[in-house]
Amino acid sequence: MNETEAIDEMLAQTKTIAVVGISNKQERPSYYVSLEMQQRGYRIVPVNPVLKEVLGEPVYPTLREIPFPVDMVDVFRAPEFVPQIVEDAIAIGAKYLWLQEGVVHPEATARAEAAGIPVVADRCIYKEHVRWQRSAAARA
Repeated sequence: MNETEAIDEMLAQTKTIAVVGISNKQERPSYYVSLEMQQRGYRIVPVNPVLKEVLGEPVYPTLREIPFPVDMVDVFRAPEFVPQIVEDAIAIGAKYLWLQEGVVHPEATARAEAAGIPVVADRCIYKEHVRWQRSAAARA
């Protein structure tokens, strides 16, 4: 399976996305990317220790405090925070890890993959979703 096929499979299999580092500011990528994904049918689970509600959803301070399973952890934090996020993603049994554009941490990526969690790094989930939908429509 090539990288594009792996991404397409992740997007198809994911229903619930925990967004670590989400903002309540509409101009921030973490907000509008999450809004777009929510409008495309994904359940967004905001994760940010200083907010109470974003996109009509309650915000959890950490991944470990989410009281139900999530399929994917989508990271909008600086690379130095990724190792702890990976440990939390492993602890909660996340199926996939997505590191947004500009977020790269090879050691943490290797740790997640060693724990059986496929990782996409340095890519925008929204842009990939648009590409995936276009390619699906072209095949139909």
